[in-house]
Amino acid sequence: MQQWNDYAEKVLNGQELTDAEALAVLECPDSELLELLNSAYKVRSHYYGNKVKLNMIINTKSGICPENCGYCSQSTRSSAPIEKYRMMDKDSIVKGAKQAHDLQAGTYCIVASGRGPSNKEVENVTEAVKEIKEKYNLKVCACLGLLKPEQAEKLKEAGVDRYNHNINTSASHHKEITTSHTYDDRVETVKLAKTQGMSPCSGVIIGMREQKEDVVAMARSLKALDADSIPVNFLHAIDGTPLEGTDELNPRYCLKVLSLFRFINPTKEIRISGGREVNLGSLQPLGLYAANSIFVGDYLTTAGQETTADHRMIEEMGFEVEFAKEEKEQLV
Repeated sequence: MQQWNDYAEKVLNGQELTDAEALAVLECPDSELLELLNSAYKVRSHYYGNKVKLNMIINTKSGICPENCGYCSQSTRSSAPIEKYRMMDKDSIVKGAKQAHDLQAGTYCIVASGRGPSNKEVENVTEAVKEIKEKYNLKVCACLGLLKPEQAEKLKEAGVDRYNHNINTSASHHKEITTSHTYDDRVETVKLAKTQGMSPCSGVIIGMREQKEDVVAMARSLKALDADSIPVNFLHAIDGTPLEGTDELNPRYCLKVLSLFRFINPTKEIRISGGREVNLGSLQPLGLYAANSIFVGDYLTTAGQETTADHRMIEEMGFEVEFAKEEKEQLV
């Protein structure tokens, strides 16, 4: 349909979609989904060609979290039977980096549960990062919760390239998801990381009983934050969490969400993240027409798709993996 092509041209000309146009993307008739994806691909290919960035997570600290986030199996409100352990030692974190390197992941994401890291945990991560840089020269993203300025400075000095702290939902819906920290707490952490010279990474979780207007607000908030990398998670409702049994998504809507995020944040890395396998199902490959990045391997407490299947999907779609060196050259 011409409407979707007009949206792509508008975005490529440096204009923003109106709220009405953004909502129209989310309400796109299923019969026009392929036309919408084709328009999103025009924007994606303009900035990223057919390259796909791979990211891998290591869950360095699991559970034992005092926060009450309703979606999370690691939170204090969760009764989900997950593995719980304190911060991994340096050697274990470095070992995970080898796996990321072997999987052709350009970015290695060091994640830890909790409100924020202790100084000792920051020291452990920084020592690991120094060794990872020497051995594998991977791009490193840290996701450790709310940061203090001196902690952010140490992470940057050690070689952390990117810091992730998701806004998760819209400002107006935030209290429905968690009350143990504020939306502004999350925003300020993203800003702090950027101030310290780390690339800001912040994303969302779709399917947490929000309205379509909330989804538009999330995309616009991340544009305002100038997040370089935007993980778009789709809720994988885990038994034992407050959002247990929530099942609002279908693969077609997920593709519309990815298209919207591409239109609103055209130059940014849009990453299909947690819940990809469960919510996109057999339509996963089509997500690459809007997004230019995926996670490989497992997530925090849920399993991902076989990595060989991910590589095959990328190849069969006519895309190719972008290596860390190539990405750095683009950023110069």
